[in-house]
Amino acid sequence: MNTIDLTPIYRNSVGFDRMASLLNTALSSDSGTTGYPPYNIEIIDENQYAITLAVAGFDEQDLDINTEKGVLTVRGSKAKEEEKHYLHKGIANRTFERKFNLADYVEVTGADLKLGILTIKLLKEIPEAMKPKKISINGKSETISQ
Repeated sequence: MNTIDLTPIYRNSVGFDRMASLLNTALSSDSGTTGYPPYNIEIIDENQYAITLAVAGFDEQDLDINTEKGVLTVRGSKAKEEEKHYLHKGIANRTFERKFNLADYVEVTGADLKLGILTIKLLKEIPEAMKPKKISINGKSETISQ
């Protein structure tokens, strides 16, 4: 497993512990992941995003979506179906798990399943206290509108 020494960055920055964790996770992630199910990440608006996953054959009760510590996890698991005999089976209904690292202040606002496409809606809401402020000398600070 490769790790990166981020000590020089830490000398001039504060609060980037999560970034180091993300880099190490990205470098050590399993290179044998299957790529199933396929997905897109779309920018809807300046602070709105959507993740769409192709989950043909899965119903709402077969899918589990949750977030914990800045990680969005989507799991799909089909109940054991009756044994069928196929001449060809090209539709994958296998169990899966996809994880997405969410940036700070990105929250999941909803999810929709339509025609085999699962769409997860995300919104980035920066708290008022974290928005840029203009600092005036001998005066009052003002929030900068973006």
